[in-house]
Amino acid sequence: MLLLRNATVVDATGSRSADVAVEDGEIVAVEEDLSGPDAERERDLDGRVLAPGLVDAHVHLTLDGRADPGELQADTESTAAYRAAANLRDAVEAGVTTVRDLGAPGTVAVDAARAVEEGLVAGPRVVAAGQNVCMTGGHGHWSGREADGEAEVRKAVREQLRAGADVVKCMATGGVLTEGADIGAPELLEDELRALVETANAKGRPTAAHAHGAEGLKNAVRAGITSVEHGTFMDREAARLMAERNTYWVPTAKALHGIVEQGPDSGIPGWAVEKAEEATEAFERAWEFALDEGVTVAMGTDAGTPFNFHADAAEELELMVEYGLDPTEAVRAATVNAADLLGLDDVGRIETGYRADLVVLPENPREDVTAYQEPEFVVANGEIVA
Repeated sequence: MLLLRNATVVDATGSRSADVAVEDGEIVAVEEDLSGPDAERERDLDGRVLAPGLVDAHVHLTLDGRADPGELQADTESTAAYRAAANLRDAVEAGVTTVRDLGAPGTVAVDAARAVEEGLVAGPRVVAAGQNVCMTGGHGHWSGREADGEAEVRKAVREQLRAGADVVKCMATGGVLTEGADIGAPELLEDELRALVETANAKGRPTAAHAHGAEGLKNAVRAGITSVEHGTFMDREAARLMAERNTYWVPTAKALHGIVEQGPDSGIPGWAVEKAEEATEAFERAWEFALDEGVTVAMGTDAGTPFNFHADAAEELELMVEYGLDPTEAVRAATVNAADLLGLDDVGRIETGYRADLVVLPENPREDVTAYQEPEFVVANGEIVA
């Protein structure tokens, strides 16, 4: 048993003083004075903040934040796996205790999930999509599963499910980091997206759609997609449709910021910088529409894209506040909302029966979300990892 005494417990429900007992990876008690349990390990937090670990709903474990991700396209799956292990360590030491990998070569991300679960590598819990499903030559085709037409899409989805995917990811529009792709143009069509959703849902799996442009975004929402990733050119009609259909939005603000702030002199391909700069103004309007219409936001960073490092995931909360969420809403997006999107009903809060994914912070993140950028120590699934 691990006993954390004299904590200021802070989560999406509020703040309170309590002791927290952890056993076999689970929170077994949250009470004001736990005088009874015998604990093999005990820490007195002396009033410091104890908060849930972050849930990052959009990462790429095989990308490492280098300026030009295209350099990694020739990697073997074995090399990609070593890089994923390093990124997992960086993420968990930074207070990220659950991630959703939305696209990796072969079965690297699915295997990473198993490796963390079995204790072979240190890292956050991994919910993995396997390979992205994309049109032939579409965004991310170098590591995705290319498919055209409903029949091919269904087969591609079934291949990911057979490999052990927890979620199915697709490309509904072009993207920033594929040369020649129009960032806003639809790629997979609405009937193909519907076939993808139906096939995944038949096996109880949720879905995610990379979608920058409004038309492709609306195609995905009408098809029944679970979450829209990026949503850069979201218009009011798209936001209203998402709110009506309870479609999650994972905005990944850090992805655009990493590219625009560094610029082409950093080594990022010039064509990628141009597309990111084009998207920046539209992204501000997307936030306005989403917040006006009541779209549910879940935190995701797109970690691994240029200058968007797994160790810096907590910076996404600060950006979400800059775009209009209040600090409490940002904490909710990064904990319970993201956990709900991932289908995890025992993650994201500090309550009896929840997984012991915890961080000790210097300040209350419901007042200042930058507190998450300086975790004093991290507990992942009941084990102190950093």
